[in-house]
Amino acid sequence: MGTPEAPVRDKAPRKPDPGLQRLVTEMVASRAVKNCLAHFQRSRQWINEKHLELCRIPSPTFFEEQRAEWMAAELRTLGWDAKLDRAGNVVAFEDSQREGPFVALTAHLDTVLAPRKSDEIHFGDRGRLFGPGVSDNGAGLSALLAIASCFKTECPNRGETSVVLVANVGEEGEGNLSGMRFLCKQSPLGQRIRSYLILDGPGTGHITCRALASRRYEVMVQGPGGHSWSDHGTGNPVHTLSRAIHLMTEAHYEEALVNGARSSMNFGTVEGGVSVNSIPSSARAKLDLRSEDPARIDVLARELRSCVEHAVDIENTRAFGGKVSARIKEIGSRPGGGLSDDSPVLGYLRAIDNYLGVRSMLDCASTDANIPLSMGLEAVSIGAGGQGGGAHTPEEWFDPDGRDVGLHRVLLTLCLLLA
Repeated sequence: MGTPEAPVRDKAPRKPDPGLQRLVTEMVASRAVKNCLAHFQRSRQWINEKHLELCRIPSPTFFEEQRAEWMAAELRTLGWDAKLDRAGNVVAFEDSQREGPFVALTAHLDTVLAPRKSDEIHFGDRGRLFGPGVSDNGAGLSALLAIASCFKTECPNRGETSVVLVANVGEEGEGNLSGMRFLCKQSPLGQRIRSYLILDGPGTGHITCRALASRRYEVMVQGPGGHSWSDHGTGNPVHTLSRAIHLMTEAHYEEALVNGARSSMNFGTVEGGVSVNSIPSSARAKLDLRSEDPARIDVLARELRSCVEHAVDIENTRAFGGKVSARIKEIGSRPGGGLSDDSPVLGYLRAIDNYLGVRSMLDCASTDANIPLSMGLEAVSIGAGGQGGGAHTPEEWFDPDGRDVGLHRVLLTLCLLLA
């Protein structure tokens, strides 16, 4: 998912360090930061317009190129050296000559749903923006542009560390975090990035500092098919798949916590058959497994295979015609990981949130932060301000009220990471 899931074992951040609190106060009093904060207020209309414009460019997972090109052009207009890497990510530098180290400010380009017509993305009477992807991740991408519009001129980096802006592909669904995987593990740039600040969705209430491990599978059942009357008794893939889903669901119906770690499973799509009077020749389902304990996912995966095999055996025992067979294919894997409580970026966010009066909670979710966190790198995923809801549905909405606070939070965190 783009927007972090409901928090798992929410944990309130510790009280801020007094020294960091003083540093935040001094930073806010600086001319450069004051100018940026004033810029956000002056640019509210421009930010809203860019938010609308970018969300009207369809960008479903695997088809982000048009939005990526638009983002790159916008960043160039704002004075950044922007280009697309081999994965399709937009990467933008303050100065193309800088070799690093870098702090990466990122937001994902892709959406679960895409508008069919541009006017599906629109502002309502009360200033709310409506349409697929306006919160997840229109909020993050518009914040990336807002930061880009002032940071390069008003907040130069401190010392050797520079910021690199990234609008990455493949965060949602079967994108399997492909853009962030490439950036962290294959791109030469990844070796020069020391920390990641990831903007995902609206709000300021969460700090995702633990990566929720997940694995995704496709279950495919096949048979000879036939006529519902004349071929009755032939093994039925839909019946088989339905039984497998039932067995897997019953196995976990009463399970809430295992060894203190929450786990979940979800059959998200089911397909099969061509007509009501035909025995289908195939059926498939896609399943998502998640757990705070990555080892638990291995247990769940074994149980999935056992349930599918049992369902096939039952169907074939009862069939007196053609038999069915099944295969299970892994289609996605997101690694786990997490920050320690004394991580520098968590200290920064505690101090900043205390200064801004923001009440936030640490959470565990599946986001782009999974990849750097699994590699032991410093990374957090936070909201970009404003309010939103209905993520991953046609009724998705975003309210820019409160966006300023989110942008202040992002700016101050970025400044401390660069210090």
